[in-house]
Amino acid sequence: MRILVVEDEPAIATGISSALDASGYQSRVSADGEDAWFLGDTEDFDLVILDLGLPKLDGLTVLKRWRTAGRQMPVLILTARGAWPERVEGIDAGADDYLAKPFQVEELMARVRALIRRSAGHGSPVIEAGPVSIDTRQMKVMIDGANMAVSPLEYRLVAYLVHHKGRVVPPGELIEHLYGDDDARDANALEAVVTRLRKKLGADVIQTRRGFGYAVSDGSE
Repeated sequence: MRILVVEDEPAIATGISSALDASGYQSRVSADGEDAWFLGDTEDFDLVILDLGLPKLDGLTVLKRWRTAGRQMPVLILTARGAWPERVEGIDAGADDYLAKPFQVEELMARVRALIRRSAGHGSPVIEAGPVSIDTRQMKVMIDGANMAVSPLEYRLVAYLVHHKGRVVPPGELIEHLYGDDDARDANALEAVVTRLRKKLGADVIQTRRGFGYAVSDGSE
């Protein structure tokens, strides 16, 4: 899952990015509104954490431009405590949630998980797809209720497919959300991760649709 962190205070941006990376997400930091607007308009993110007080272009303007352009990724806005008019304006402009500064990292991560789940149509923190399920709070993968030992990279792959269960995910999309901005953007590396997961979870859990991509069953078949 790729998350764009738009925050011009280095300490806050670093703290958020570190917490996201430790929780299995791929984070990218932007420190000004113009850069953030461009990134959100040209790249795909599963979530944006957006501060409103930004240099070059304020957060509300960035958000309005995204929504006008049809960009639908969930947006969590950060505001100063007590700045309720900004929160109202942000929600009206298309934000999905807000969090007042200063905040606890645990609350931020809970809101991140909830927004990503809801954007994919899931309400529960435990998401099931046929025999496989993931616990988004504890970053666990289970087969028929039994915990499976997976690496952080393997968890990210399973989690992305489960969040999008019933849909064939093209390799390019999966690579982008699996590796973020790393150099390891290689189809062979992706296939190697899929092969390892099939050995751990079962050969039929992750399906290959030749010429289209990968999928997990939505449990309706």
